[in-house]
Amino acid sequence: MMTTRLQNKVAVVTGAASGIGAAIARRFHEQGALVVAADISGQQDQIAAELGERCLAVQVDVSVSQEVQEMLASAYSHFGGLDVLCNNAGIEGSLALTADFDEDEFDRIMAINCRGVFLGMRHAIAIMQKSGGGSIINIASAAGMVAFPGMSAYCASKGAVRMLTKTAAAEYGSYGIRVNAICPGVITTPLVAHISEDIVEGVKQRTPLGRLGQPQEVADLAVYLASDESRFVTGADMLIDGGMTAI
Repeated sequence: MMTTRLQNKVAVVTGAASGIGAAIARRFHEQGALVVAADISGQQDQIAAELGERCLAVQVDVSVSQEVQEMLASAYSHFGGLDVLCNNAGIEGSLALTADFDEDEFDRIMAINCRGVFLGMRHAIAIMQKSGGGSIINIASAAGMVAFPGMSAYCASKGAVRMLTKTAAAEYGSYGIRVNAICPGVITTPLVAHISEDIVEGVKQRTPLGRLGQPQEVADLAVYLASDESRFVTGADMLIDGGMTAI
């Protein structure tokens, strides 16, 4: 049943075809938003078909500036504005120790996870400045706060997202633009499906709440940051990791 925490807000969600992005797109839509579901895979069409007329599917490579501009222009032309941008698109990439990490793979991860967030903010801010403000939500990670051995590029990219978030929040608060980061721990998504059961069990044991997170739980936090309820929240790193990084 639709509620109205985001009634008629125009919200763009990248990486919306699966996992956390799909959960955010669905939850935004449930809360009354007009949603642009953006993804590179083509599967965003399925999300849009599921959600119906208040959802527009857009195919985008977030590491390409022109495609990001076109995505945001589509939101504006189709729904008449841009109130919320959720920069969720990201990849985990290969696992290897730092000295063994492939240089091209490092660049690929940084292009999507870091450059993609930068481009989303760069082009959305220009629109939001003219329209009186908005909320930008960047999906970072607990891996941007603590080390995850074998994931140097991923950790670096998510640490960069946190600092891009804080810098933009400081720069554009006077325009009514709020910029916050969500830092999930290990969430049950396709990105972690290949992790061995031993590692998953180890994560659970190190997590005070004793389980992995669910995409819907991240989506609930995103709704709060997208809504006017968080109107005095900006520049924040919001951990949602079951307490994993607290110990």
